[in-house]
Amino acid sequence: MNPLRIPVSARRLGLLTLLCLLWGTLRAEEIQSPNKQLTLSVTLAEGGVPTYSLTYKGRPVIKPSKLGLELKNVPSLLTGFTQASAERRSFDETWTPVWGESKTIRNHYNELAVTLTQPATKRTMRLRFRVFDDGLGFRYEFPRQPELGYFTVKEERTQFALAGDHKAFWLPGDYDTQEYSTVTSKLSEVRGLMKSAVTGNASQTTFSPTGVQTPLMLKSQDGLYINIHEAALIDYSCMHLELDDKNMVLESHLTPDAVGDKGLLQTPANSPWRTVIVSDKAGDILLSKLVLNLNEPTKFKDVSWIKPVKYVGVWWEMITGKSTWSYTNMDNIKLDSVDYLKVKPNGTHGANNAHVKEYIDFAAKHGFDAVLVEGWNTGWEDWFGKHKDYVFDFVTPYPDFDVQELNRYAQSKGVKIIMHHETSGSVRNYERHLDTAFQFMNKYGYNAVKTGYVGDIVPLGHHHYDQWMIDHYNYVLEKAAEHKIMVNGHEAVRPTGLSRTFPNLIGNEAARGTEYEAFGGSNADHTTILPFTRLIGGPMDYTPGIFQTRISTFNPGNTSFVHSTLARQLALYVTMYSPLQMAADLPEHYNQHLDAFQFIKDVAVDWDDTKVLEAEPGDYITYARKAKGKSSWFIGSTCDENGRTSRIDLSFLEPGKKYTATIYADAPTAHYEKNPQAYQIRKQTVTSKTKLTQLCAPGGGYAISLVAVN
Repeated sequence: MNPLRIPVSARRLGLLTLLCLLWGTLRAEEIQSPNKQLTLSVTLAEGGVPTYSLTYKGRPVIKPSKLGLELKNVPSLLTGFTQASAERRSFDETWTPVWGESKTIRNHYNELAVTLTQPATKRTMRLRFRVFDDGLGFRYEFPRQPELGYFTVKEERTQFALAGDHKAFWLPGDYDTQEYSTVTSKLSEVRGLMKSAVTGNASQTTFSPTGVQTPLMLKSQDGLYINIHEAALIDYSCMHLELDDKNMVLESHLTPDAVGDKGLLQTPANSPWRTVIVSDKAGDILLSKLVLNLNEPTKFKDVSWIKPVKYVGVWWEMITGKSTWSYTNMDNIKLDSVDYLKVKPNGTHGANNAHVKEYIDFAAKHGFDAVLVEGWNTGWEDWFGKHKDYVFDFVTPYPDFDVQELNRYAQSKGVKIIMHHETSGSVRNYERHLDTAFQFMNKYGYNAVKTGYVGDIVPLGHHHYDQWMIDHYNYVLEKAAEHKIMVNGHEAVRPTGLSRTFPNLIGNEAARGTEYEAFGGSNADHTTILPFTRLIGGPMDYTPGIFQTRISTFNPGNTSFVHSTLARQLALYVTMYSPLQMAADLPEHYNQHLDAFQFIKDVAVDWDDTKVLEAEPGDYITYARKAKGKSSWFIGSTCDENGRTSRIDLSFLEPGKKYTATIYADAPTAHYEKNPQAYQIRKQTVTSKTKLTQLCAPGGGYAISLVAVN
């Protein structure tokens, strides 16, 4: 047909349609951070594919990257979109956390919400972006709509296209554990190092030779520090990252459930936020509150019952093999008919009345808030056996653990006992008993519980980080709050800032903690990396404070040692932030070093202000923190296996004031392997004009308390 013979009106209509299509696929929306240093660009690429990119001070952070989701049994939400609207707003507030690293937190961002329609399916999807001075958060939103009600996510296809082969601090992708040693390498080296990275780990369920976990810490060759994670993980599956190591593109990979699905959603629904924190200063990554700010404010009207805790516990002796969780070996005894009063004790049970009272006395004498007791309840004999699905009831103590008497004794000393609920991964069993277990805690005066999920999840096929388990962890938090109980979750999903919404989540493990020092050890640089990775989402119950680093001195059968000097163990109370801090070693070891133990007694667990004085991931970190409601400051510094000389400026102190600095430092001969207990303590008067120089031994560090002179 001759186009000139087409009516003018029809030609105009066709041209208008073409222009609309071009507008829908090529138009870019831009938004900047409040300080103008970050610029986000969002566009629909050819084929109606949503993409975004991010620059920092004009330097590329995320190159054009695709967005969207692949759905099960229905057309995807990946292509064929047109833009319906783009809305902008700015937000600025200052809020007060129940506990935290600073007294107040500023939540300041510019927001862009782009609503997309998919004409072929008549479906709508909204992309919401928030640009802060320290990074970007974005999520998918699915409004209620006739054509998208219930749907199943086959895979999320969010991309993070990087600008180069960055240095990475990574963990192997795994649906059930984060308890690996961090590997430091270029991204291009991940594939070749993956096999050695998982060797010896209990899980070894890596899903891919290039799959890694979040938070993922990166450093570009031109000095940009980049952290990729997620925030507000609710009713969704935990995100991992799959690396295209040819093009340096990371793509989201969600944890599957028992049948392989990645998420079951009903509109209206939102995904978690995907986060990119970026700066040219390493310390800015550590100080970022972006992940917290992307979570909703607390749901609780009354938070007076939520208190930071410093505690000791019947724990390290079981971890190291000195004593046992179980009361008896239960050889040849049928568990479902056992009478514990008639069986013979094994003689090594740690949670017995006399021993627990020793810990209570130690806690009371030194001003600790609480005592954790593990192994107090029946069921430990067969928790990996055939009775796994119902072995614990969380209310029945062993014969040598008198709940009523021990709580009476603890209360008489002004000390709380922390409950322990090990589920052995049998989640349905725990949910069956949860109300009764929390009522039991209320009856006997427990206000905090350490939960555990060691082992495969029951029902079998589910993973620790799939949507079903994410819902379970949050259900436990809500149920605990009804009983005014604080939760310290171990073997749970890595945190995503939910402690803002649920401030009774006062602790998490979700990484390789001190316990692994009894299983062969962790790399000496481990604690110089965790604050850049695991702690981005929230505090960690790392359980520091091990003074006797040679385990064979009290358990000859265990040849492991703690890869740290004693002085660095003190520093961890400042560098490894948590409102829940344990003095994890045995009381008899602290009694041998009461001069050094004084720092653990003095150091705060809640803070008004935090400064990063020095930082380089994998090499060293030095923090200074101001105690909540006081004029005292505490400094902690940790370094890698090479050692270093730390130089710090005390200009953050109040001008005109004098402070007594008590410095707990490595001795000149200290070394984390050869001479870990060599330390020195000295005092000097300092002011805001003082500059300190301090040796850090290999695998070492130092701790300083700064008390204002009246």
